[in-house]
Amino acid sequence: MSDGTVWLDGALVDWDAATVHVSAHGLHYGIGFFEGVRCYGTPQGPAIFRLTDHLRRLERSAKTYLVGLPFGVDDLAEACRSVVRANNLADAYLRPIVFLGPGENPLTAPYRVAVLASANGPLVGGTREAGVRAKVASFQRMPSHVLPPAAKATGQYLNSYLAQMEALTSGYDEAILLNTEGHVTDGWAHNLFVVRDGELLTPHLASGALAGVVRDTVLTLAAEAGIPARADVLLRTDLYHADECFLTGTAAGIVPVLNVDGRPVGAGKVGPVTQQVADRYADLTTGRTSDHPQWRELVG
Repeated sequence: MSDGTVWLDGALVDWDAATVHVSAHGLHYGIGFFEGVRCYGTPQGPAIFRLTDHLRRLERSAKTYLVGLPFGVDDLAEACRSVVRANNLADAYLRPIVFLGPGENPLTAPYRVAVLASANGPLVGGTREAGVRAKVASFQRMPSHVLPPAAKATGQYLNSYLAQMEALTSGYDEAILLNTEGHVTDGWAHNLFVVRDGELLTPHLASGALAGVVRDTVLTLAAEAGIPARADVLLRTDLYHADECFLTGTAAGIVPVLNVDGRPVGAGKVGPVTQQVADRYADLTTGRTSDHPQWRELVG
């Protein structure tokens, strides 16, 4: 995408000019904070889904590490909109990222900020609507007294990377992680839901799950549809015995899980609750419903 445009440290620059020196401490130590955000074409024009909520989480992630963002949420929101406009995109994936730049001391070096936008996200692949096979990883989610799971920080994703590479090399599509207590936390880059006897369950944030924006959206949509939904402590066997299971994430959307550790989930096909949630989420993000207009932030 050498003809694209990137927002970097307060200005729009050509894609090839959006560079950083190899001495940047964020590269060496994995110090940075990021978000994945989606823009959708809607009848009212391109709209970024829950942009402000994503950027507030970015701000909280940095705050967890005693870092103040060089730009405020409003400035970053306009940066995201400007990148979509500059690249003439409607459906797009955006990556706001704050990372530690070069300097003599990594504890005092300045932070840099960039926003990228492209038609596809970093994990481009075929549609996942037909469902995936998941593996419970042997690598566990790090506990909160080691690294805070509430922060979406760059270096922390090495934990997820190990789990996902194990799943892929074992012939599965997605990894699911447990915490050190044996409780389900989430997927390697997704939140997780199961359906049991008509009730929608998702792991507690206290178990180690990230407070996902799509997770919150699904809980809201379920309540509005009259589907009982709550956070609970889930075990590996709750995945095996579930009637349905699905993953959620900004890049992925709603991803049905048909098999866990070689065991079919329910009937081994996309279930009715999963399909209802997926359809409702698609209608919401693309503006096919007038519900929750505040979540569709127009690019203008």
